[in-house]
Amino acid sequence: MTDATRQRSEHARRDAAKAISAAQRSGNRTSFAAMARAAGVSRSWLYTQQDLVTAIRRLQDRQPTNERTGPQPASVASIQRRLEAALSRIKQLRAENSEPFPTCHRC
Repeated sequence: MTDATRQRSEHARRDAAKAISAAQRSGNRTSFAAMARAAGVSRSWLYTQQDLVTAIRRLQDRQPTNERTGPQPASVASIQRRLEAALSRIKQLRAENSEPFPTCHRC
């Protein structure tokens, strides 16, 4: 039974190392969940393997993220366009408000 356990552990480590290597070659953003899925192991097991945890964290640290992970601040150009649109609308409304009311012939 001990041999079977050791073999499963060795296979899991080998598969996890292959998944990490593939992620390094692809350059894609990775996560512990993605690595566990690719290796066919649980995240909890993966977190118990300190050398693999270190390798994944190094991989994460060197990879810039292309994904939006939350709200992003608006760019200066975007804010400028919104301001110009708002000022234009204000100008239009002021012009409408300064026009005399049409006379009502029924009143």
